[in-house]
Amino acid sequence: MARILTGIQSSGRPHLGNILGAIVPAIELSKDPANESFFFIADLHSLTTLKDGQTRSEYVRAIAATWLAFGFDTANNTFWRQSRVQEHTELAWYLNCFTPYPMLANAHSFKDKSERLADVNAGLFTYPVLQTADILLYDANLVPVGKDQKQHLEMAKDIARTVNAQVGEEILVLPESRIDERLMVIPGLDGQKMSKSYNNYIDIFLPEKELLKVIKKIVSDSTPLEDPKNPDTDITFQLYSLIASEDATAEMRENYLRGNYGYGHAKKALHELILEKFREPREIFDYYMNHEEALEKILVEGEEKARQVAQQTIGRMRQALGFSS
Repeated sequence: MARILTGIQSSGRPHLGNILGAIVPAIELSKDPANESFFFIADLHSLTTLKDGQTRSEYVRAIAATWLAFGFDTANNTFWRQSRVQEHTELAWYLNCFTPYPMLANAHSFKDKSERLADVNAGLFTYPVLQTADILLYDANLVPVGKDQKQHLEMAKDIARTVNAQVGEEILVLPESRIDERLMVIPGLDGQKMSKSYNNYIDIFLPEKELLKVIKKIVSDSTPLEDPKNPDTDITFQLYSLIASEDATAEMRENYLRGNYGYGHAKKALHELILEKFREPREIFDYYMNHEEALEKILVEGEEKARQVAQQTIGRMRQALGFSS
Protein backbone atom coordinates (compact mmCIF):
# COMPACT_ATOMS: atom_id res chain seq x y z
CA MET A 1 0.00 0.00 0.00
CA ALA A 2 1.31 3.46 -0.94
CA ARG A 3 0.90 6.26 1.57
CA ILE A 4 0.23 9.53 -0.25
CA LEU A 5 0.66 12.93 1.35
CA THR A 6 -0.08 16.42 0.12
CA GLY A 7 -0.79 19.80 1.64
CA ILE A 8 -2.04 23.19 0.52
CA GLN A 9 -0.92 26.39 2.20
CA SER A 10 -3.66 28.52 3.73
CA SER A 11 -2.56 31.77 2.10
CA GLY A 12 -5.82 32.27 0.21
CA ARG A 13 -8.99 30.60 -1.04
CA PRO A 14 -8.24 27.73 -3.43
CA HIS A 15 -8.38 28.78 -7.08
CA LEU A 16 -8.86 26.86 -10.31
CA GLY A 17 -5.12 26.19 -10.60
CA ASN A 18 -5.02 24.61 -7.13
CA ILE A 19 -8.10 22.53 -7.91
CA LEU A 20 -6.96 21.20 -11.29
CA GLY A 21 -3.27 20.96 -10.44
CA ALA A 22 -3.39 19.50 -6.96
CA ILE A 23 -6.76 18.85 -5.35
CA VAL A 24 -8.56 16.82 -8.04
CA PRO A 25 -5.51 14.67 -8.97
CA ALA A 26 -4.82 13.96 -5.30
CA ILE A 27 -8.42 12.95 -4.65
CA GLU A 28 -8.35 10.63 -7.66
CA LEU A 29 -5.26 8.95 -6.21
CA SER A 30 -7.05 8.59 -2.87
CA LYS A 31 -9.85 6.62 -4.50
CA ASP A 32 -7.50 3.76 -5.32
CA PRO A 33 -7.98 1.13 -2.56
CA ALA A 34 -4.25 0.42 -2.77
CA ASN A 35 -3.50 3.93 -1.53
CA GLU A 36 -3.72 5.54 1.90
CA SER A 37 -4.06 9.32 1.72
CA PHE A 38 -2.94 11.96 4.21
CA PHE A 39 -4.05 15.43 3.11
CA PHE A 40 -3.48 18.47 5.29
CA ILE A 41 -3.90 22.24 5.42
CA ALA A 42 -0.47 23.87 5.77
CA ASP A 43 -1.54 26.76 7.98
CA LEU A 44 1.83 27.02 9.75
CA HIS A 45 3.54 27.65 6.42
CA SER A 46 1.22 30.57 5.66
CA LEU A 47 2.59 32.45 8.69
CA THR A 48 5.75 33.30 6.73
CA THR A 49 3.71 35.80 4.72
CA LEU A 50 0.25 36.10 6.28
CA LYS A 51 0.17 37.55 9.79
CA ASP A 52 -3.55 38.23 10.25
CA GLY A 53 -5.12 35.41 12.25
CA GLN A 54 -8.75 36.04 11.29
CA THR A 55 -7.91 36.00 7.59
CA ARG A 56 -5.90 32.80 7.96
CA SER A 57 -8.79 31.13 9.79
CA GLU A 58 -11.15 32.05 6.95
CA TYR A 59 -8.74 30.66 4.37
CA VAL A 60 -8.35 27.43 6.35
CA ARG A 61 -12.11 26.93 6.30
CA ALA A 62 -12.25 27.63 2.56
CA ILE A 63 -9.51 25.10 1.84
CA ALA A 64 -11.16 22.44 3.99
CA ALA A 65 -14.52 23.10 2.34
CA THR A 66 -12.90 22.77 -1.10
CA TRP A 67 -11.41 19.33 -0.40
CA LEU A 68 -14.78 18.15 0.89
CA ALA A 69 -16.62 19.75 -2.04
CA PHE A 70 -14.58 17.69 -4.49
CA GLY A 71 -15.30 14.44 -2.72
CA PHE A 72 -12.35 13.68 -0.48
CA ASP A 73 -13.33 10.72 1.72
CA THR A 74 -12.23 11.75 5.21
CA ALA A 75 -13.65 8.59 6.79
CA ASN A 76 -11.22 6.30 4.97
CA ASN A 77 -8.31 8.77 4.79
CA THR A 78 -6.77 11.43 7.03
CA PHE A 79 -7.46 15.18 6.79
CA TRP A 80 -6.21 17.78 9.29
CA ARG A 81 -4.79 21.20 10.09
CA GLN A 82 -1.01 21.19 10.37
CA SER A 83 -0.99 23.58 13.34
CA ARG A 84 -3.19 21.27 15.45
CA VAL A 85 -0.59 18.46 15.42
CA GLN A 86 2.39 19.76 17.38
CA GLU A 87 4.64 16.96 16.19
CA HIS A 88 5.14 18.89 12.93
CA THR A 89 7.12 21.59 14.68
CA GLU A 90 8.96 19.18 16.97
CA LEU A 91 10.23 17.13 14.04
CA ALA A 92 11.09 20.32 12.14
CA TRP A 93 13.47 21.34 14.94
CA TYR A 94 15.18 17.96 14.92
CA LEU A 95 15.58 18.11 11.14
CA ASN A 96 16.85 21.71 11.28
CA CYS A 97 19.81 20.39 13.21
CA PHE A 98 20.69 18.02 10.35
CA THR A 99 20.17 20.50 7.51
CA PRO A 100 23.24 22.35 6.14
CA TYR A 101 23.03 26.09 5.53
CA PRO A 102 23.97 25.87 1.80
CA MET A 103 21.01 23.59 1.14
CA LEU A 104 18.57 26.17 2.48
CA ALA A 105 20.39 29.05 0.80
CA ASN A 106 19.90 27.29 -2.56
CA ALA A 107 16.19 26.63 -2.03
CA HIS A 108 13.93 28.39 -4.54
CA SER A 109 11.69 29.64 -1.74
CA PHE A 110 14.66 31.61 -0.36
CA LYS A 111 16.57 32.52 -3.53
CA ASP A 112 13.49 34.14 -5.06
CA LYS A 113 13.64 36.75 -2.29
CA SER A 114 17.35 36.71 -1.46
CA GLU A 115 17.92 40.10 -3.12
CA ARG A 116 15.54 41.64 -0.57
CA LEU A 117 16.87 40.08 2.62
CA ALA A 118 14.97 42.54 4.80
CA ASP A 119 11.79 40.75 3.62
CA VAL A 120 13.12 37.29 4.53
CA ASN A 121 12.17 35.96 7.95
CA ALA A 122 13.67 32.87 9.56
CA GLY A 123 10.47 30.96 8.86
CA LEU A 124 10.81 31.56 5.13
CA PHE A 125 14.47 30.48 5.21
CA THR A 126 13.68 27.22 7.01
CA TYR A 127 10.41 26.69 5.11
CA PRO A 128 11.78 23.57 3.31
CA VAL A 129 12.63 21.94 6.65
CA LEU A 130 9.09 22.29 7.99
CA GLN A 131 7.88 20.96 4.64
CA THR A 132 10.27 18.03 5.04
CA ALA A 133 8.88 17.39 8.52
CA ASP A 134 5.35 17.42 7.12
CA ILE A 135 6.32 14.63 4.73
CA LEU A 136 8.59 12.48 6.90
CA LEU A 137 6.28 12.65 9.92
CA TYR A 138 3.76 10.38 8.17
CA ASP A 139 6.13 7.94 6.44
CA ALA A 140 4.84 9.17 3.07
CA ASN A 141 5.79 7.08 0.05
CA LEU A 142 4.37 9.38 -2.62
CA VAL A 143 3.98 13.17 -2.69
CA PRO A 144 2.10 14.73 -5.63
CA VAL A 145 3.79 18.06 -6.42
CA GLY A 146 4.08 20.69 -9.10
CA LYS A 147 7.36 21.09 -10.96
CA ASP A 148 8.26 24.08 -8.78
CA GLN A 149 8.17 21.90 -5.64
CA LYS A 150 10.33 19.05 -6.94
CA GLN A 151 13.46 20.61 -5.42
CA HIS A 152 11.88 20.53 -1.97
CA LEU A 153 11.10 16.82 -2.36
CA GLU A 154 14.72 16.12 -3.22
CA MET A 155 15.76 18.08 -0.14
CA ALA A 156 13.40 16.01 1.99
CA LYS A 157 15.00 12.81 0.71
CA ASP A 158 18.51 14.18 1.34
CA ILE A 159 17.65 15.21 4.90
CA ALA A 160 16.05 11.81 5.59
CA ARG A 161 19.16 10.05 4.27
CA THR A 162 21.37 12.19 6.50
CA VAL A 163 19.33 11.39 9.61
CA ASN A 164 19.19 7.68 8.81
CA ALA A 165 22.94 7.57 8.23
CA GLN A 166 23.65 9.45 11.46
CA VAL A 167 21.52 7.23 13.68
CA GLY A 168 22.51 4.06 11.86
CA GLU A 169 19.04 2.82 11.00
CA GLU A 170 16.18 3.56 8.59
CA ILE A 171 13.91 5.47 10.94
CA LEU A 172 12.64 7.84 8.22
CA VAL A 173 10.96 6.79 4.96
CA LEU A 174 12.37 8.35 1.77
CA PRO A 175 9.49 9.88 -0.23
CA GLU A 176 9.07 9.97 -4.01
CA SER A 177 7.46 12.79 -5.99
CA ARG A 178 4.68 12.44 -8.54
CA ILE A 179 4.29 15.13 -11.21
CA ASP A 180 1.28 15.24 -13.57
CA GLU A 181 2.81 16.58 -16.77
CA ARG A 182 -0.52 17.73 -18.22
CA LEU A 183 -1.50 19.74 -15.17
CA MET A 184 1.96 20.98 -14.32
CA VAL A 185 1.11 24.62 -14.99
CA ILE A 186 -2.43 26.04 -15.12
CA PRO A 187 -2.46 29.42 -16.91
CA GLY A 188 -3.88 32.44 -15.14
CA LEU A 189 -5.77 35.42 -16.53
CA ASP A 190 -2.55 36.86 -17.99
CA GLY A 191 -1.04 33.61 -19.28
CA GLN A 192 1.45 33.23 -16.45
CA LYS A 193 1.05 30.38 -13.99
CA MET A 194 -2.21 30.88 -12.09
CA SER A 195 -1.21 32.19 -8.69
CA LYS A 196 -2.48 34.31 -5.84
CA SER A 197 0.90 36.04 -5.92
CA TYR A 198 0.21 37.29 -9.46
CA ASN A 199 -3.44 38.07 -8.71
CA ASN A 200 -4.35 36.28 -11.94
CA TYR A 201 -6.49 33.48 -10.55
CA ILE A 202 -10.07 32.28 -10.99
CA ASP A 203 -12.05 31.52 -7.83
CA ILE A 204 -14.72 29.08 -9.03
CA PHE A 205 -16.73 29.56 -5.83
CA LEU A 206 -17.54 33.20 -6.48
CA PRO A 207 -21.18 34.20 -7.09
CA GLU A 208 -22.10 33.85 -10.76
CA LYS A 209 -21.90 37.53 -11.71
CA GLU A 210 -18.59 38.06 -9.88
CA LEU A 211 -17.17 34.96 -11.54
CA LEU A 212 -18.11 36.28 -14.98
CA LYS A 213 -16.39 39.60 -14.25
CA VAL A 214 -13.18 37.75 -13.43
CA ILE A 215 -13.35 35.57 -16.54
CA LYS A 216 -13.85 38.63 -18.73
CA LYS A 217 -10.42 39.84 -17.54
CA ILE A 218 -8.65 36.96 -19.32
CA VAL A 219 -6.11 38.49 -21.70
CA SER A 220 -6.75 38.02 -25.43
CA ASP A 221 -5.38 39.51 -28.64
CA SER A 222 -7.05 42.02 -30.97
CA THR A 223 -8.05 39.62 -33.76
CA PRO A 224 -11.35 40.89 -35.27
CA LEU A 225 -14.51 38.94 -34.56
CA GLU A 226 -14.92 37.74 -38.15
CA ASP A 227 -11.36 36.42 -38.50
CA PRO A 228 -10.17 32.89 -37.62
CA LYS A 229 -8.27 32.66 -34.34
CA ASN A 230 -5.51 30.39 -33.07
CA PRO A 231 -6.87 28.35 -30.13
CA ASP A 232 -3.40 27.09 -29.22
CA THR A 233 -2.22 30.55 -28.20
CA ASP A 234 -5.39 31.71 -26.46
CA ILE A 235 -5.65 31.56 -22.67
CA THR A 236 -9.42 31.16 -22.59
CA PHE A 237 -9.24 28.13 -24.87
CA GLN A 238 -6.43 26.61 -22.82
CA LEU A 239 -8.51 26.87 -19.65
CA TYR A 240 -11.63 25.58 -21.39
CA SER A 241 -9.76 22.54 -22.73
CA LEU A 242 -8.55 21.61 -19.23
CA ILE A 243 -12.14 21.33 -17.98
CA ALA A 244 -14.28 20.37 -20.98
CA SER A 245 -14.80 16.98 -22.60
CA GLU A 246 -12.86 16.07 -25.73
CA ASP A 247 -15.93 16.63 -27.91
CA ALA A 248 -16.65 20.05 -26.41
CA THR A 249 -13.00 21.04 -26.77
CA ALA A 250 -12.99 19.95 -30.42
CA GLU A 251 -16.13 21.99 -31.06
CA MET A 252 -14.60 25.05 -29.42
CA ARG A 253 -11.48 24.63 -31.56
CA GLU A 254 -13.60 24.58 -34.71
CA ASN A 255 -15.35 27.76 -33.59
CA TYR A 256 -11.99 29.51 -33.28
CA LEU A 257 -10.71 28.31 -36.65
CA ARG A 258 -13.95 29.06 -38.50
CA GLY A 259 -14.14 32.73 -37.56
CA ASN A 260 -17.15 34.85 -36.59
CA TYR A 261 -16.54 33.63 -33.04
CA GLY A 262 -15.19 36.20 -30.63
CA TYR A 263 -13.21 35.91 -27.45
CA GLY A 264 -16.28 37.21 -25.64
CA HIS A 265 -18.20 34.15 -26.84
CA ALA A 266 -15.41 31.89 -25.60
CA LYS A 267 -15.31 33.55 -22.19
CA LYS A 268 -19.06 33.21 -21.83
CA ALA A 269 -18.75 29.51 -22.73
CA LEU A 270 -16.00 29.08 -20.13
CA HIS A 271 -18.20 30.75 -17.50
CA GLU A 272 -21.13 28.46 -18.31
CA LEU A 273 -18.86 25.42 -18.29
CA ILE A 274 -17.47 26.25 -14.84
CA LEU A 275 -20.98 26.73 -13.45
CA GLU A 276 -22.15 23.42 -14.91
CA LYS A 277 -19.01 21.38 -14.30
CA PHE A 278 -18.64 22.54 -10.72
CA ARG A 279 -22.31 22.96 -9.79
CA GLU A 280 -22.25 20.32 -7.04
CA PRO A 281 -18.85 21.33 -5.59
CA ARG A 282 -20.06 24.94 -5.42
CA GLU A 283 -23.14 23.84 -3.45
CA ILE A 284 -21.12 21.68 -1.04
CA PHE A 285 -18.55 24.45 -0.58
CA ASP A 286 -21.27 26.94 0.33
CA TYR A 287 -22.78 24.45 2.79
CA TYR A 288 -19.57 23.97 4.75
CA MET A 289 -18.70 27.67 4.69
CA ASN A 290 -22.09 28.32 6.29
CA HIS A 291 -21.96 25.36 8.73
CA GLU A 292 -18.67 25.81 10.54
CA GLU A 293 -19.53 23.28 13.25
CA ALA A 294 -19.84 20.47 10.67
CA LEU A 295 -16.49 21.43 9.16
CA GLU A 296 -14.82 21.66 12.56
CA LYS A 297 -16.03 18.18 13.55
CA ILE A 298 -14.43 16.63 10.46
CA LEU A 299 -11.12 18.43 11.04
CA VAL A 300 -10.91 17.52 14.73
CA GLU A 301 -11.52 13.85 13.93
CA GLY A 302 -8.80 13.97 11.27
CA GLU A 303 -6.35 15.62 13.63
CA GLU A 304 -6.71 12.82 16.13
CA LYS A 305 -5.99 10.25 13.41
CA ALA A 306 -2.98 12.24 12.17
CA ARG A 307 -1.62 12.66 15.69
CA GLN A 308 -1.60 8.91 16.30
CA VAL A 309 0.64 8.36 13.26
CA ALA A 310 2.84 11.40 13.95
CA GLN A 311 3.54 10.27 17.51
CA GLN A 312 5.00 7.00 16.22
CA THR A 313 7.56 8.84 14.07
CA ILE A 314 8.39 11.29 16.87
CA GLY A 315 8.86 8.34 19.22
CA ARG A 316 11.45 6.83 16.87
CA MET A 317 13.25 10.16 16.54
CA ARG A 318 13.31 10.82 20.30
CA GLN A 319 14.67 7.34 20.92
CA ALA A 320 17.36 7.65 18.24
CA LEU A 321 18.46 11.12 19.39
CA GLY A 322 18.51 10.34 23.10
CA PHE A 323 15.45 12.34 24.07
CA SER A 324 13.51 9.31 25.30
CA SER A 325 14.28 7.36 28.46
